[in-house]
Amino acid sequence: MWYSLRVVTPVSQKLAVNRRDPIAILGVPFDNVTTPETLEIIAEMIASGQPHCAATANVDFIVQALEDVELRRILFDMHLILADGMPIVWASKFLGNPLPERVTGSGLIPLLLAEAEARGWRVFFLGGTNESVAEAAAKTRAKHPNLQLVGAYSPPFKPLLEMDHEDILRRIREASPDILLVAFGCPKQEKWINMHYRQSGVPFSVGVGATIDFLAGTFKRAPLWMQKTGTEWIFRMLQEPKRLIKRYGKDLWVFGRVIWQQWWHLRQRKQSGTPAPRPAVSPDLPGVVVIKLPPSLSAAEVQAHRAEWLQAVEQHDVIFDLAGTKMTDSTGVGLLIRLRKRSRELGRTMVLVAVGPQLQGALALMKLTDFFALEPDLTSARVRVQKEMGGAQLSVRSLSDNMIIRWQGEITSETTLELARRTDAQIKKLKPEQRVVIDLAGVGFVDSTGVGLMVRLRKSSLRSGFKLTFEAPNENVLNVLRLLKIEAFLLQPPSP
Repeated sequence: MWYSLRVVTPVSQKLAVNRRDPIAILGVPFDNVTTPETLEIIAEMIASGQPHCAATANVDFIVQALEDVELRRILFDMHLILADGMPIVWASKFLGNPLPERVTGSGLIPLLLAEAEARGWRVFFLGGTNESVAEAAAKTRAKHPNLQLVGAYSPPFKPLLEMDHEDILRRIREASPDILLVAFGCPKQEKWINMHYRQSGVPFSVGVGATIDFLAGTFKRAPLWMQKTGTEWIFRMLQEPKRLIKRYGKDLWVFGRVIWQQWWHLRQRKQSGTPAPRPAVSPDLPGVVVIKLPPSLSAAEVQAHRAEWLQAVEQHDVIFDLAGTKMTDSTGVGLLIRLRKRSRELGRTMVLVAVGPQLQGALALMKLTDFFALEPDLTSARVRVQKEMGGAQLSVRSLSDNMIIRWQGEITSETTLELARRTDAQIKKLKPEQRVVIDLAGVGFVDSTGVGLMVRLRKSSLRSGFKLTFEAPNENVLNVLRLLKIEAFLLQPPSP
């Protein structure tokens, strides 16, 4: 028997619709915003009362995301991603779709604190060292005497899965902040936020990296002329040469090489500013529409048709037919990412059909192939829609010596709680002679919350004496387990 565990995340419809389209740079959908617009968006998030998360992503984020499946997915699903670095702005210009400016965490947060003081927003600092967070809090209170700084806590330094998450969440819930600034460093802070931003209930959570140290005065920001010329990274490297010189060298080499490859895959002849005629939107299965995309999915077409396509995703499961689409650019890819994100937030299905070689190559380069549902034709797309992809599922088969629990779909912070409940209920039915096999062959992705469930089940089996095995993880799942350094513990066979 199959159980579907699809969960819909409530997100403000106004926030989803009234924004310019993101620019996709190596698979990361950077929001096309200025600093004042960013502050307005944050104000809307806080006014909504619903939990949202954001990242200030620099070149190092992008390079790490190329190797870290979980970080890629987290950045893909963030409600707001800001270009924290001039190389990203330069790359957007090179790709033909320029971002208006960089919006750095170290530049944004002081403005956000001033705005919070003026509007009465409650702020919580999480992370850094005991000394730096205390000093940052003291200096912030001195500068903003009317600011409601309701918490400043540095938890003991531990690996992500060994942190006392319940204690941290208890402190945050008791303080009831509107803004949560998390300074664990990338990618730990992004993974922690992804695990907990829904349960925390904080309207705006963001990873801020070294910003707590800047507020504390532990590190100084570069002179203004270096900030404006994009050479701030040199100043930071001179402050911590042993830690940063090797990282910056690798980041710039990988980033430059892969940006050139993205340009090569998305290159196209100069297009006129006149968009193609309105693409056909046709009803299909009940609750499903098919949208035939134009020959060129570039900035002009995106501007002309995005409102209609967003409305379709808001109301239906959607099949996008790209059989006639020969060209796209980073704005076109950014729109596809935005549409996919919105369909996931609403618990809907979105399928891309007949993707051509140019876009196929670009999606593979950006490591986005697994994030979209791709089908070769409309018939297979209809089958995919009917299977209601996107949520986690569980099935059970009980044999004389094995109870086989098959997990399928995506095991994330949205679906883990219900999956855990159903898995625990099945294990309670275990007979003395049986062992538990959890089949991961159908799991397309697992995040740190899902890995936490796997760790709990493994430890429970060792304490209780029953045998439990995780079998057949795919490469995406293995990538997450390896980076969390938990692969050997989870995948070792039980003792005889």
